[in-house]
Amino acid sequence: MASASATSADDRPYWDARLETQSRAEWDALKLGLLRRHLRHAYDNSPYYRTTFDAAGVRPDDLRSLDDLRRFPTITKSVLRARQEALPLLGDLAAVPERDVVYVSASSGSTGVPTLSPFTQTDFDGWIDYEARQFWSSGLRPHDRYCHSLNFSLFIGGPCVLGAQKLGALTVHAGTVPSERLLTILRQFRATAIWTTPSYAWYLGETAQKEGLDPKTDLAVTRIFVAGEPGGSIPETRARIEGLWGASVYDYYGLSDIFGACAGMCEEKDGLHWAEDHILVEVLDPETGEPVAEGERGEMVLTTLQKQARPLIRFRTGDIVSFTTEPCRCGRTSQRLMGVHGRLDDMLIIRGVNIFPSDVEALVRKDHDLSGEYRLVVERKDHLDSLTVEAEARHGVNLPPEELAARLKRQIKAVTGVGAAVAILPPDTLPRATHKAKRVEDRRGQVWTT
Repeated sequence: MASASATSADDRPYWDARLETQSRAEWDALKLGLLRRHLRHAYDNSPYYRTTFDAAGVRPDDLRSLDDLRRFPTITKSVLRARQEALPLLGDLAAVPERDVVYVSASSGSTGVPTLSPFTQTDFDGWIDYEARQFWSSGLRPHDRYCHSLNFSLFIGGPCVLGAQKLGALTVHAGTVPSERLLTILRQFRATAIWTTPSYAWYLGETAQKEGLDPKTDLAVTRIFVAGEPGGSIPETRARIEGLWGASVYDYYGLSDIFGACAGMCEEKDGLHWAEDHILVEVLDPETGEPVAEGERGEMVLTTLQKQARPLIRFRTGDIVSFTTEPCRCGRTSQRLMGVHGRLDDMLIIRGVNIFPSDVEALVRKDHDLSGEYRLVVERKDHLDSLTVEAEARHGVNLPPEELAARLKRQIKAVTGVGAAVAILPPDTLPRATHKAKRVEDRRGQVWTT
């Protein structure tokens, strides 16, 4: 679809008004048409999909409604990695010859084998156009000076800066430089917008204060885009970062296996608008594989709709999310991601109760007698799992640690149902993250599986 020119008036509310405000029936019709073509492309051109579809007894022509997608098999990250190793460089999920691939990103490779995400030129251009649309919805405009502070080294978030360039903003490709250097860049360029993780936004603001700078008055940042952690969609965390910077914080969600940011907050900040013309989303019960009701939590399963280089059909992300299709106050009608509440591999089961770090984060960040930093420590005592929540007192707070601990303990029990121990530590005790924060320390010798 053709996008509006980036040279249009800055005050127009939408990047692509017809697309962004169409009815839900029009969204569904668009997705069904794209999905039919995409399944045919995958089946005809990817050896992996031809084999797995045949084994499951399904063909692209079997898809007559969006619900029919549930008949097709799912795929996981481990399968992506295995197929890439079996047939380097791109694996047999690829549906185009390598000569048609113009760009690849790679996952972090925490298991030792980074998985690649290939793009044709059409794939890449469509991705960057979506990034421009997303930035526009968050209020970024051609008059802004945008500082991209994400890793450029094979990281899928690196090229997202081109979306800011496409809409006409002055862009600074800062990357992951030391905090002191980044603060110098922000001051030198008088950057009005920046993108990083929630933890690093917090850390950078604190670093500025330690250097004698007030982020609210000595810097020009008015918008902070964050991604990579759940914090940006936790109102309490967002409010603390906004208070530190005097800037507006917008949460984004990205996925290395498809493309950069797939969803982002508009200026209403009521959920993240989904790239619904690029990615179809299902929210399923992780145990049964059945869809959950709208607004309920489940595992997010994604299907690409336009990515030619490597289609992903029913990719199990491991992210626990909730969605809504209610129109937003901004006038956009796309599905909205109402938060990544955790990951299946981050979920703790404490004496039969599920708990995510984000559940605790909201409580810690809401208590202004605490610094906002926290850690969950899991141990096994007498064959039972126990949880200790470590949190810091804020500088200048003179309340006894026991009083702060008892208050937080009551709140955790009331909200999550988990009876956790709470330890209040002195300020600046817990480590500060310069990228993604590690919130869980699992000290169990052997973790039970369910």
